[in-house]
Amino acid sequence: MRIAQVGPVATSIPPPRSSSVELMTSILTEGLAARGYQVTLFATGTSQTRAALHATFPRGYADDTSMWPWEAYELFNLAAAVERGGDFDVIHCQAMYWPMALPFSRLSKTPLVQTLHHAPSPTEVALWLRYPEVPFIAISQEQKRLLAGLNVVGVVPHAIDTGSFAYRAVPDDYLVFLGRFTEGKGVLQAIDIARRVGMRLLIAAPENEYYREVVAAQVDGDRVVYVGEVDHTRKVDLLGGARAMLYPVQAGEPFGLVLAEAMACGTPIAALERGAVREIVDAGVTGGVFETVDALVAGLPRVLALDRAIVRQRAVERFGIDRMVDDYLAVYRRVIGR
Repeated sequence: MRIAQVGPVATSIPPPRSSSVELMTSILTEGLAARGYQVTLFATGTSQTRAALHATFPRGYADDTSMWPWEAYELFNLAAAVERGGDFDVIHCQAMYWPMALPFSRLSKTPLVQTLHHAPSPTEVALWLRYPEVPFIAISQEQKRLLAGLNVVGVVPHAIDTGSFAYRAVPDDYLVFLGRFTEGKGVLQAIDIARRVGMRLLIAAPENEYYREVVAAQVDGDRVVYVGEVDHTRKVDLLGGARAMLYPVQAGEPFGLVLAEAMACGTPIAALERGAVREIVDAGVTGGVFETVDALVAGLPRVLALDRAIVRQRAVERFGIDRMVDDYLAVYRRVIGR
């Protein structure tokens, strides 16, 4: 099987900092190449891969602000894969905001499949229904529900390199919040929860306008500590040292990669029931899933008492790379067979 993986060209693959789309593209590409499949990655020239690399641009637009508009660069990278379509049996396109490959699908003799990495709105889906035959691979049952009417040919949850997340049997005494600073991520609710239960909270995310205007005033450097954006090594230390991860999201998401990463360190999750949370967190085993912030505060002691070894074990079982690679290969075969 000859596979083209079309990643974003915002930055390198894998990404130097936090970026789930580039990270998932890298994990899948490397997993397929390790199995001996002929894989070509369409990405920036700064990318690192054991697959063949087609570098449409030497670096990404996140690193070079003169590359504008960014959509044009993404389209040219995608077009490069379609133009080489005869070299592949399937072209897999990873999209952050919208499935750019849709308009190419009827022009390409090679099947194009889409993985979308956000929660689409009904208006977006209504537009995409102009191409109802194009295969999508959802990342959760929740996202499949949001893609209703489109041709969802499989559901493949994300994976992580569980071996790169060290298990911590005995954590330090703090809670952790890790994610982008947006209203929907629930950072203010996480601060409120930590204060109500009398525990220290460490926050990690890239600084942005929302942090400066809304969050910074809540950070005192003692009970609420902002540690900045973290690389992988620091992230593992931060997650493993936490007694629990707070995930009080206000807007549903199609997946929560950081949940799997925390659990791989043995750290249980205390989350609000939004989006795909219940598909990732096994309530009463790897964490607690609650309807309200008040319920989460009341139930947090039960989360803290969960067996961290079992949390880690379940994460390895459910979110390992081999499982994800197997699932994607099964979908590719179905699409090629059609």
